[in-house]
Amino acid sequence: WGLNGYGRQTTPELAGLPLVNFSDVTGCGTHTETSLPSLFAPVGRRDYDEARIRGEESLLHVVARAGVSVHWRDNQSGCKGVCDGLPVDRACAEEPCPDEALLRDIDQRLADARGTQLWVMHPIGSHGPAYARRYPPSFERFQPACHDDDLGKCSREEIVNAYDNTLLYTDHVLAALIGRLQAHAGSVDTVMLYVSDHGESLGENGLYLHGMPYAIAPEQQTKVPMVMWLSDGAAAATGVGHDCLRSLAGRPISHDHLFHTLLGLLDVRTSLYAAAWDIAAECRAATVAAR
Repeated sequence: WGLNGYGRQTTPELAGLPLVNFSDVTGCGTHTETSLPSLFAPVGRRDYDEARIRGEESLLHVVARAGVSVHWRDNQSGCKGVCDGLPVDRACAEEPCPDEALLRDIDQRLADARGTQLWVMHPIGSHGPAYARRYPPSFERFQPACHDDDLGKCSREEIVNAYDNTLLYTDHVLAALIGRLQAHAGSVDTVMLYVSDHGESLGENGLYLHGMPYAIAPEQQTKVPMVMWLSDGAAAATGVGHDCLRSLAGRPISHDHLFHTLLGLLDVRTSLYAAAWDIAAECRAATVAAR
């Protein structure tokens, strides 16, 4: 992840935007089946109980009951139960589907937006082993890249090149989304938060892909990228500005913070909310104090 100081600049477009990069983020699982339910739960990895997580309402159901309009758009393997009963659609019908398809009608949706809304876009991102199928040919800047689903047929250099190309494409998709949000900033207050569900091993200690048992998983599978962008209107409305967030962005945080941070940003009041796990709570408190 170039924003985190990787030797290659894999995030050139995001690097030129006024956003906040959180540099020390830990995921709650090493594969999507575990990470997604935990990511949207009030208590995830810090007090992990899979039965409890799957038996409770997800963040999406909590905010939907509070009157927030929720929509899930998928370009992966589904929401693993966290969006059950809520509006869901696919990014596109064909496979492989490029992640840019998640944005296909974003301008119209922003033009039509009314009230408080939460849109979840679930990209395929950098899921292996088919890294080269995760990005268009125009993003194959690091070469030679592995084009075989059997990673054993490729060199480590080819695998890393293909993976790094997926990051270039994710960088482009996120920058394009921010560009569309910025274009509508005069009429719609928006916040964009991106976080990966898990990482990938790329040959370190002989390991590849993901899904190791969490207790023994290497940090390559548990450390994840995360960035946040707010329009000027959203920063003013929430009392959360980029400068304040940047002052906190180097602190260790985890997926466990997402549930409470989004409740705070959406101004949803519930007994499930824990201010200590809301990344932005300190910024809001500073804004109130300044007033």
